[in-house]
Amino acid sequence: MNSVTTAAHPRRARALRWAARLAVGVVLLVFGIWLILFVTKGRFLKPYFEKIATSRLHRQVRVAGDFNLYFAPFNVAFLADGLTIANVTWAPKSDFLDARHTALTVRTLPLLWGRHEISVADIDGARVTLQWDAAHLHNNWTFDDPNAPPAPFEMPVIARGTITDTHVSYTDPKLQLALKVDIHPLTATNSHIDQAVGFSGTGTLRAKPVSFSGHVDKADQMLHAGSSKLVLHADAADTVIDLSGTMPGISDITAGHYHLAVRGENMANLFDFIGVVVVPTRKYHLVAEVSRDDGTWNFTRIKGVFGDSDLTGVMGLAFPKDRLHLGADLHTQSLDLLDAAPFIGYDPKRLDALGTKGLVTNENGHPRILPDASLRADALRQFDADVRYRVGNISTRNFPASQIDVTLNLDHGKMVLKPASAVVATGKLDGSFALDARGDTVMTDYDLRLHPTPMGKLLYRFGVEEAGTSGTLSGRLALHGVGNSVRESLAHSNGRMVAIIPRGTMWARNVQLVELDIGTFIQRMFQKKLKDPVEINCGLVGFTVRDGIANADPILIDTRKNVITGRGDFSFRDESVDVGIRAKGKTFSLFSLQSPIGIGGYMAAPHLKLVSPQLLERGGAAVALGVVATPVAALLAFIDPGNGQAAQCGPVLAGATAAAQRTVKGQPRKDLGPAKH
Repeated sequence: MNSVTTAAHPRRARALRWAARLAVGVVLLVFGIWLILFVTKGRFLKPYFEKIATSRLHRQVRVAGDFNLYFAPFNVAFLADGLTIANVTWAPKSDFLDARHTALTVRTLPLLWGRHEISVADIDGARVTLQWDAAHLHNNWTFDDPNAPPAPFEMPVIARGTITDTHVSYTDPKLQLALKVDIHPLTATNSHIDQAVGFSGTGTLRAKPVSFSGHVDKADQMLHAGSSKLVLHADAADTVIDLSGTMPGISDITAGHYHLAVRGENMANLFDFIGVVVVPTRKYHLVAEVSRDDGTWNFTRIKGVFGDSDLTGVMGLAFPKDRLHLGADLHTQSLDLLDAAPFIGYDPKRLDALGTKGLVTNENGHPRILPDASLRADALRQFDADVRYRVGNISTRNFPASQIDVTLNLDHGKMVLKPASAVVATGKLDGSFALDARGDTVMTDYDLRLHPTPMGKLLYRFGVEEAGTSGTLSGRLALHGVGNSVRESLAHSNGRMVAIIPRGTMWARNVQLVELDIGTFIQRMFQKKLKDPVEINCGLVGFTVRDGIANADPILIDTRKNVITGRGDFSFRDESVDVGIRAKGKTFSLFSLQSPIGIGGYMAAPHLKLVSPQLLERGGAAVALGVVATPVAALLAFIDPGNGQAAQCGPVLAGATAAAQRTVKGQPRKDLGPAKH
């Protein structure tokens, strides 16, 4: 037993001696490697570094100048002059990184656990290129497998260092965004960046130039995976953008929450930057809260003004199936008429300068009022939209409209406004509007219905008294047009327009317009007995439109005393008006007028044509002047001797054409038709 124990001791002693010698050898080997690296600065490792880094990053890595890689004394010291890291294969030829001088000191122990902590970083003359691919599926800062899904850029912790003469470029083909950013010099000490990180630069967004500047506060928190405050100011043409908020990291500012303030001359220019077509506006100023969730940019708490109108609501921008889609729910409490006019193609700058006079232009010596702004059909085909827009009221003296509610859908170039409704003088106006821009020719369908509306409220500002007026007015407009503007579309339109007046009374403020029988008016004027309103049995003002020419079909108003008929047309092509109106009394009047009255001129400047010079000699001058002042009542202002045939009201109230109209005896009417007086 003792002999066995005695023999074991020498073996254990030899093992311990070999272990000690091995440990000393390892220490000497490590020391030798350390000494060699320290003395040589590891310059001989440059080709091995390039090879290993290339393999790990799946990118070509090169060092053109001086190279150091050694322990100093325990942390890893790295220096590379002319360091380049190639870009991914799908990106342009520029390198991902091209740095004139890079010096890093990396803490060794955290590195063994997979953490990258840099105690010192000095970078000078760096050019960094950040890019997304065209499909927005991959970016060039995701290393490893080039086909891997995009990953956030992980910024290492930096205790202290400096960054000088560094520039970053960012490209996103889907957004058509290209930026070049200059990083202002910065210094970090004790794991803190001593000042705000400033930046400035230029670029393009959808081929439009932009310039910007800003800074990041508390950037050291961002480097430690915390949040920092981003402040950005950008100018693009006549658009000024201010953005501020928190960003969670340096790699993805899109994950932050921001406050946006934007102003400019025309809101259409702002939306041009994201490839969305909106109607032009007068000067605007908007604020909103901005965030991104599940691929959708959300703009909430939108509030501001455009022109003299307010705007609130929410909006979202997304890319379903790689196609831009805009969704919005917007509201205006008070819409100024000058801000509503650009919705159908009027020039907001002209309106801003001239007011309502800007609605009319002069072309070839004639006034024109139909807007002629061309539709951007090609741009409408590039995005889709679902928008609801509500308006409390339109701020205008002559058009009492409120509770406007429009839903817009745009799908690959076909735009539909349906439903669309409004309250007009307590009556309801609704309909739809469909514009098809999918082909080379833009086709538009207009369909509007005015449900029975009190004439006293509707025509109050045109001389009709609400008190004493019980009549109502309803109507329908149904047109199909072809053309790239409202003017061109209506100039090549076909369809029908009607206004229907059922039984009721009407009282006008201008006493000259109250009585249809001028003889009765004159008698009562002298007797001071002008007290009764006009008693209307039924009325129809209809026009059939063929290739932009609207022919009266028919104009027929039957009252207790007279029958008013009209013939003629107006043109959407040149906006000329040529309509003749005649009134025939059902009973004889000593002072009645037999001569018709013509309405001529242009839509923007209509005037009365006194067809017979005897009209003035028979007391019609005051009537004509009254009609000019109150054109809505013009159809009720003329009479003839007592041979008028009373109208059968069924076809009138149905809005039938002239061919379907009958007298009360059922006979076809011979006093209607397209011929002009």
